[in-house]
Amino acid sequence: MKDSKRLFLVDAFALIFRGYYAFIKNPRINSRGMDTSAIFGFMNSLLDLIRKENPDYLSICFDKGGSKIRTEMYSAYKANRHETPEAIKIAIPYIQKILKEMNISVIEKEGYEADDIIGTLAKKAEKEGYKTYMVTPDKDFAQLVSENIFMYRPSRMGNGIEIWGIEEVKAKFEIDSPGQVVDYLGMMGDSVDNIPGLPGVGDKTAKKFIKEFGSMEKLLENTHVIKGKLKDKIEANKELGLLSKELAKILLNVPVDFESEKFKISTPNFETINVLFEELEFKRMKESFEKLFLNNKKSDIKSIPESINKVAKELTGQIDLFKSPGSGEFNNQLTSDFKKINLKSKNHSYQFINNSLGLDLLVEKIFKQSSVSFKVHTDNISPFKSKIIGISFCWQKKKGYYLFFPNDQKKINLILEKINLFFNNANIEKIGHDLKYDLKVLSNYKISLEGPLFDTLIAHYLINPDRRHDLDVLGNTYLNNNSKSLKEFLLENGKNKLNICEIPIENQTEFFVKDADMIFQLKLFFEKELKEAENINLFKSIELPLLKVLSKMEIEGVNIDVLFLKELSKTLGEEINRIEKIVYEQAGETFNIGSPKQLGLILFDKLKLIDKPKKTKTGQYSTAEEVLSYLAKDNKIVSNIIFWRSIKKLLNTYVEALPEQVNSKTGRIHTVYNQAVASTGRLSSNSPNLQNIPIRTETGKQVRKAFIPRDENHILLAADYSQIELRIIAALSKDPVMIKAFQNNEDIHSSTASKVFGVPIDEVTSIQRNNAKIINFGIIYGVSAFGLSQQTDLNRTEAKELIDKYYETYPKLRSYINDQIHEARENGYVKTVLGRRRYLNDILSQNAIVRGAAERNAVNAPVQGSAADIIKIAMINIDRKLSEESWKSKMILQVHDELVFDVQKNELESLKIMVKKEMEHAFLFEVPLIVNIGIGKNWLEAH
Repeated sequence: MKDSKRLFLVDAFALIFRGYYAFIKNPRINSRGMDTSAIFGFMNSLLDLIRKENPDYLSICFDKGGSKIRTEMYSAYKANRHETPEAIKIAIPYIQKILKEMNISVIEKEGYEADDIIGTLAKKAEKEGYKTYMVTPDKDFAQLVSENIFMYRPSRMGNGIEIWGIEEVKAKFEIDSPGQVVDYLGMMGDSVDNIPGLPGVGDKTAKKFIKEFGSMEKLLENTHVIKGKLKDKIEANKELGLLSKELAKILLNVPVDFESEKFKISTPNFETINVLFEELEFKRMKESFEKLFLNNKKSDIKSIPESINKVAKELTGQIDLFKSPGSGEFNNQLTSDFKKINLKSKNHSYQFINNSLGLDLLVEKIFKQSSVSFKVHTDNISPFKSKIIGISFCWQKKKGYYLFFPNDQKKINLILEKINLFFNNANIEKIGHDLKYDLKVLSNYKISLEGPLFDTLIAHYLINPDRRHDLDVLGNTYLNNNSKSLKEFLLENGKNKLNICEIPIENQTEFFVKDADMIFQLKLFFEKELKEAENINLFKSIELPLLKVLSKMEIEGVNIDVLFLKELSKTLGEEINRIEKIVYEQAGETFNIGSPKQLGLILFDKLKLIDKPKKTKTGQYSTAEEVLSYLAKDNKIVSNIIFWRSIKKLLNTYVEALPEQVNSKTGRIHTVYNQAVASTGRLSSNSPNLQNIPIRTETGKQVRKAFIPRDENHILLAADYSQIELRIIAALSKDPVMIKAFQNNEDIHSSTASKVFGVPIDEVTSIQRNNAKIINFGIIYGVSAFGLSQQTDLNRTEAKELIDKYYETYPKLRSYINDQIHEARENGYVKTVLGRRRYLNDILSQNAIVRGAAERNAVNAPVQGSAADIIKIAMINIDRKLSEESWKSKMILQVHDELVFDVQKNELESLKIMVKKEMEHAFLFEVPLIVNIGIGKNWLEAH
């Protein structure tokens, strides 16, 4: 039986802050855009404590108003702390409300910190015969540890809980008694709380002094035995040392009473808590909360966990599909010699298959399922160079199978023949994570995926577009299962490369089947969340079909003129040398133009281009692009440096890099399209990044010349949406003037210039048209008078007048922008024409700059996101036509609003008509969508 007189005192803020920062790289954001990380982290820790310890007495202690006594003692106490993050400020009222409905004692006292409340209560409880556990990761509490007072440090990052008693504290701080912890803290100081400590004294020195002198006071009485400069420092700061000890000392006289009855745990108000959890969108926590409190306190005896009982029942009488791991030999005989699961440490059943009968049974079981998750595991991250080493499967939570691929082609062929029955079955849903990669790998084995698909990576991207979508991150966030990345798994097994085959098969099974298990479980979460966010149709009708289209394009690749790039490399190298000589002459000396430090000294110390140059955090002059762009108009050396940088970047990123990225097997470049990176819904690409090839500069255009058709019987066709974002904002804002201009097929920039400058359209000058063009596009991105003045020859007053006149011309546009910002404030997100959400977590920020950026996104995201949605629809429809009608021509590139095709010449005229029709009819607005078609022997010529 457990000791019934155990009191747990929780340091609330320590767990709240720890919970918040545990999710700092992947915050939990609900559908309303609220950051719930701090609440979720705190509640996880609290419920874990209740689950493990089943306490009878519990209280949560909060700071209130800071420590009045310490601030009076030392005005700089905690003065260097950053402002509390907004997410934590929002979290505290929710946490206190949840605790109230849980009937858990909450204690706070104006002018006192939680440390002091906990210290006071712990000592009072000790006198009444209670064992007290101070729940906190804060080492300062070690000074209070006694025979009946312990530190309870909650588990984190896979490490178990730690309970510090007297011996643990003595060992940790290398002291004789816990009371000396306050001397240690006083000597060392604390940068977090801004406790100064003794200058020059760190961890090792403090421990050494305590061993030698025993306390702060004894040290200060015997400074004569200390040698060197440290002696002078300590003697000069004796008062500071004594003050630091007082600041570090936890108070034991807070005016709070220990009334044990108030600390007793009672039944929570489930109904109210359920409402709170639903509001916060803590679906899984809601379920585990009910299980915990409905099952709790039935017995004080620690019983076998239900999860273990369940696995034990599942294993009883089960036919095992695999042989003992390690042999790698296929045979025709089913064996029961398998590695049994350790029920004391695992609550899952993961099985390894490496014989033909096991394979037959696996396929037979799969064919009885309606949904199966799988993950293809390879020996290389490149799908073109990789071989499959195994495939994991799961169709039931905590249960899965690892099908191992031996190093024997005949046996692999047998596996492929049988497993292809699953992949080609149109009735079984295939669940994966980054299915596009799996599709490309399987295509090497002539396997395609048929039937409905579900990709957890894409699903989470739609649910939380601004967060990370790695499988291990999602497993930790949603399933709380201490998942590891592939890199961590390899390092854990002594490998730093993808030589997975050398890792013991049982370790492979454990790691890889867990992937399939997580994918299966995550699907259940994400499908529900997609429906709640009204994005399930976008997911199934657009994003899932698109991943198949993209995989085809990536497999197809594009032809590159390597010889042309080599010649261009020489030309650009000569141009770089020419510009360098000019810059050196202008600077009056040679220096490394690529070094921000050296460049800053030349521009701002030597040439003194401005009086107060901006500096970086490290103290050196900033030579960032925006700084130089501002100076370029008036300083020829700066414009030359910007030009030098652009050519250098072009040379390094594309001209020299592209030939290195040609695949040796195909002779083509195979970019990777990222479907889940840009939060607006746009596609991005890498290896190489084709989205960022410059098109506005003459030098940048040259790179596009390197993209050529496959052979002389083919030609490139480029199809580009004309001013799609302006057409979309006209349609969304329902501005009649702008809509009419597009319907009349007027040049929108000349039309705008005519109206804002008050001249007939045929008398608009090129400067007026250019200014109108800048404001037309700039308005989508929230251009300001200052921003417009920087991009034109207008001064700030003229720019403001032009913007005012613009909104007078298009009055509905102003209303639309205001409505979008209002919608973002109300909902925490805005939507595209297909319902894609862009969450704007900073829309209510107190920081005007941060809030302003969110407001600009509220206007821009629906426009840019709708353009992305529309071209995706066009790609899906065009791909369907190409397949169903057996075209020889291929869609090979997508860059922003443009599609590029490698066209068989005898299909050219027909393809022009088909592509234009599908793109212009992908989505119907009141404003017509217009597509420009070009052809050429290279991409530049076609564009």
